[in-house]
Amino acid sequence: MSTGRSPTESPSAEVTAHIRDSCMCLRAHRAARALARRFDRAFQPLGLTNGQFSLMMSLNRPRPPNMRSVATLLAMDRTTLTAALKPLERRGLIASSPDPDDMRSRLIALTPAGRSLLSRAVPVWHATHATIERSLPRPDRSQLLEMLNKLAEQPLP
Repeated sequence: MSTGRSPTESPSAEVTAHIRDSCMCLRAHRAARALARRFDRAFQPLGLTNGQFSLMMSLNRPRPPNMRSVATLLAMDRTTLTAALKPLERRGLIASSPDPDDMRSRLIALTPAGRSLLSRAVPVWHATHATIERSLPRPDRSQLLEMLNKLAEQPLP
């Protein structure tokens, strides 16, 4: 779709409406923000955000993961991950230690307090997730998850 305008002019109202109505990124951002608000509200009594819950769940493994594997799982850069870990560490919910296999790397683990909080948060997640799932038609739910996974796994150009 051509804008018919010079590069210094704003896009036409038609182009703006077309992008607003068809942009997958905009739709994904809107949906993600709406979901995040619902989970943030649900986790608020526990003093957690949805991002902190996801981060703590990513650490709930038999062996503490290193920063790189957590950053990859959460599709975060390591600087953002480090910033996200700090409040959890200050609250005593996680602890980091040098990786004995690679002293340049750090392992991140849930503390007993973190495991306890996560155990209390899981039922909240289940209830909130079930409410959201019930609002979606059954076949669309699995298709939606499949499409989101495909998008997340696509390499950057």
